[in-house]
Amino acid sequence: METVEKDILRGGQFLVKETKCEDVFTPEDFNEEQKMMRDSVIEFNDREIIPHKPRFEAKDYALTEEVMRKAGDMGFLGVAVPEAYGGLGMGFVSTMIVCEYISSGTGSFSTAFGAHTGIGTMPITLYGTEEQKQKYVPKLASGEWFGAYCLTEPGAGSDANSGKTTAELTSDGKSYKINGQKMWISNAGFCKLFIVFARIENDKNITGFIVENDPSNGITLGEEEHKLGIRASSTRQVFFNDTVVPVENMLSERGNGFKIAMNALNVGRIKLAAACLDSQRRITTTAVQYANERKQFKTPIADFGAIKYKLAEMATSAYAGESACYRAAKNIEDRIALREAAGNSHQEAELKGVEEYAIECSILKVAVSEDVQNCADEGIQIFGGMGFSEETPMEAAWRDARIARIYEGTNEINRMLSVGMLVKKAMKGHVDLLGPATAVQNELMGIPSFETPDYSELFSEEKEMIAKLKKVFLMVAGAAVQKFGPDLDAHQQLLIAASDILIEIYMAESTILRTEKNAKRFGEKAQEVQIAMAKLYLYNAVSIVEKNGKESIISFAEGDEQRMLLMGLKRFVKYTNYPDIVDLRKAIAEKVKTENKYCF
Repeated sequence: METVEKDILRGGQFLVKETKCEDVFTPEDFNEEQKMMRDSVIEFNDREIIPHKPRFEAKDYALTEEVMRKAGDMGFLGVAVPEAYGGLGMGFVSTMIVCEYISSGTGSFSTAFGAHTGIGTMPITLYGTEEQKQKYVPKLASGEWFGAYCLTEPGAGSDANSGKTTAELTSDGKSYKINGQKMWISNAGFCKLFIVFARIENDKNITGFIVENDPSNGITLGEEEHKLGIRASSTRQVFFNDTVVPVENMLSERGNGFKIAMNALNVGRIKLAAACLDSQRRITTTAVQYANERKQFKTPIADFGAIKYKLAEMATSAYAGESACYRAAKNIEDRIALREAAGNSHQEAELKGVEEYAIECSILKVAVSEDVQNCADEGIQIFGGMGFSEETPMEAAWRDARIARIYEGTNEINRMLSVGMLVKKAMKGHVDLLGPATAVQNELMGIPSFETPDYSELFSEEKEMIAKLKKVFLMVAGAAVQKFGPDLDAHQQLLIAASDILIEIYMAESTILRTEKNAKRFGEKAQEVQIAMAKLYLYNAVSIVEKNGKESIISFAEGDEQRMLLMGLKRFVKYTNYPDIVDLRKAIAEKVKTENKYCF
């Protein structure tokens, strides 16, 4: 089996090991089944969602429920569910494809779909007993029932484990009585099943329960929340008042709720990144079509340098997002296959496979959610005054994009998590950070080489730049860990700066590896514009790394140490041959303009 042969990097190892372009999976590698699935989802989106956009914007919650049922009839709700429980049992990459292409019609449907198939269903498929899976999962996979996930409370947001909702064992020992209040619950208005997190007695950690939505069992809902975006996504408070739940509906073990919540969110994070990808493509396409039609000073605005700048950056960030998302998705799929081959159950394999790449899931969630927001923002700008009007699609895209930086763990939390998890992996010996960090320290003490390298091969300088950016992270994070040790968690601004370096390394490397792989098989000529995008993305990444590296060093080092680290930073962010950024942007924008759409 091909996946077992290949040496798959563990989560976080991209930072300290070189990845060959042949070992990354790209959207150009989709097989026939995946392409067919993609095309049928696009067709569904174009037929059932996009024509009804005004109704979604007018808060037509019934429409969201109706389209969810149709998605269930098509099998889209059960893509990730094993066949034994009524699903299609498709691989992780296929589940990403469905999530990506079904999500771009409107954020309202995207949220309903994501909440149901991810955090509404996955906790049972991943942690449920055989009886629980047989009883509930087929109904969720078919769309007969819809699921919702009750974690957040008025006093427990990012600190998910601090919830006050209680579960008390009844005197006969047969049930738990749940009391408490949950808020921001997606799908609450039409779901039949809640995954509820509550605390038993004074347990340190919360516990998960499967709770059927029966109003006669002490469950009441607040009014629909009126939100900035995702307007037709049903979002309500849920109140539990002596809600009786049989003991057999506990999910996993007592006190395991926090773990369930975090692992469900890992899957949710990478899927949320996927959900933003086709939206970026559509925003870019809509913007370029308007820019080609709109004339000012007797010229289409697409011909103006200021607009070309925007179109090039929008297309490039979409291309980078695709590259990184599918690289990670295939890593997860391969890791699941490896574990199954080693004798793990599907449940255990999937759990551990996703958990292995939790760092990458956090990176992608942050990067792509911010890129789609910037893309929509520039889309409004290209439309000018019309972009601010409800008559054009940009303002809804902008409003819908805004939530992506908040749910599935805020971007601030995910930034700190990505670095925190990496340090933990290093301590467990899963990623060797110490060796490479020490090597970078020794390099700083040595004399730099003044030889002119041979950069005749495609991306040879860019790959060397990536290696140097990795040294920046190791230099900054290594010095910070030495200085603060276990107290590093308290230095949030430093962690956030370090995570921005980590994010840019992963995104830039993924983009270059995808393009290199495609240049080798389709020829450099055919990949000319993609090569320009990979170079542009890296150039922008270097600037971000330099800024965050400098801030980090100044924040914790002084005197000789500071001078040495700043000199190292300067050395590591310096190109030998700077790319002509203006020309790169022109080439990208020209291609998008000529094709009149996002075309990569």
